[in-house]
Amino acid sequence: MSANTASTATVALFGTSADPPTVGHRAVLQGLLELYPLVCTWASENPFKQHGAPLQVRAALLGAVVDELAALHEPGRLQLRQDFSSSRALNSLNEVKKEFPQHQAVMVVGSDLLAQIPSWYAVEQWLPHCQLAVVPRCGWPIQKNDLELLEKLGGKLSHLALLIPESASSTIRRHPNPELVPAPLLPQLVEQNLYGFTAADLPSPCGLP
Repeated sequence: MSANTASTATVALFGTSADPPTVGHRAVLQGLLELYPLVCTWASENPFKQHGAPLQVRAALLGAVVDELAALHEPGRLQLRQDFSSSRALNSLNEVKKEFPQHQAVMVVGSDLLAQIPSWYAVEQWLPHCQLAVVPRCGWPIQKNDLELLEKLGGKLSHLALLIPESASSTIRRHPNPELVPAPLLPQLVEQNLYGFTAADLPSPCGLP
């Protein structure tokens, strides 16, 4: 299955903890813009995780990444839609359907989530009604058993051949590394004292050491 078809309008949906947003998140959004006419993203609460910053803060950080990328593309193609945010995929998809009733919803997930999806709330109610597009994550190979179970639950899966740099929010929370976060975020992370980043992580003016 191709990522987009001329006969059906599609909207790619990328909900993420963004805790914090990484260069990997940016690469996913950039890749989705190359595949889909409309991309919506939001920061969300993941009931399976402990978050390092409040949702409002994470949404603002993700918004900075969206603003930077959106400026490089046709207006409106990449949108931060916090109104779609929910800890339950079912609720997010219901909101998407209200906003884009004529679009085919494509939920974008990392390969690390495939084994988890069958345990999500009311999965049998929403999974058959959207496409599931899988982005490979380093260290999380796609397992045949996971795919078979999702297909039994009604899932329609496609694989997105995107090259995503190895970067995990959990790694940044343990060991702050400015190379793993989009450059526009660093001043905000330092100013708000988030995730352990300090002024020493900011690039030197004029490239001076």
